[in-house]
Amino acid sequence: MEGKEKVIEVIQPEFQEKIQVELSGLTFTKNFRSATAEEWYIFLPNYHDPKTGGAVGKVIIHYDLYDNKEIYINTTVIFDDPKLYNPELHALVYTIADELVNRLVGFSNTLLAVHAGENSYNAEYVNKG
Repeated sequence: MEGKEKVIEVIQPEFQEKIQVELSGLTFTKNFRSATAEEWYIFLPNYHDPKTGGAVGKVIIHYDLYDNKEIYINTTVIFDDPKLYNPELHALVYTIADELVNRLVGFSNTLLAVHAGENSYNAEYVNKG
């Protein structure tokens, strides 16, 4: 295999299956919309808000309407189920947040903040096209 890089799978097949179950059951519903923001509730098959038993969290998308050049949409994902704070589930949290950005923000530039206890992180999505 000269000239080709080897790819090593770092996520165990069992965990990859768990991720696929959550992604295939991922749904969301819009809770609020204004001229500058949207709020979406997130639902997953195996994770819930421990107090209400409902949405596992929310996505807040804030639009900068004052400029249309070199702007970013600010996107915040907040998970309420403490089970998703477990560091062993970082790949799951990351994959779900990535899918939410893809589905709700699309190809727009966005600054992402994910709040999930020890799995919290910030990222930047930039459309180079």
